[in-house]
Amino acid sequence: MDENKKLTSISKADTLEKVGDFWDTHDFTDFDTDAPDVEFKISCAIPIELDLLSSVEQQARKRGIKVETLVNLWLQQKIAEQTKNTLVE
Repeated sequence: MDENKKLTSISKADTLEKVGDFWDTHDFTDFDTDAPDVEFKISCAIPIELDLLSSVEQQARKRGIKVETLVNLWLQQKIAEQTKNTLVE
């Protein structure tokens, strides 16, 4: 190998392709045990009718909370209600 080429510190690869191949089969946590656990929040966008969104925004303002918080609260309540009704039937 050319003496001027530098190897990466972990993969010991000398080309970007080899580095990519290495990380395709390895995980950084195999090498960095001091890495903190990280929680990820996954969010997505759901289209809402403009008039409905406006009403939800008004309700959130009245309660002094974010729209996202109110929507999540209402969805949780509805799911709990539906689950309860399903168990009763």
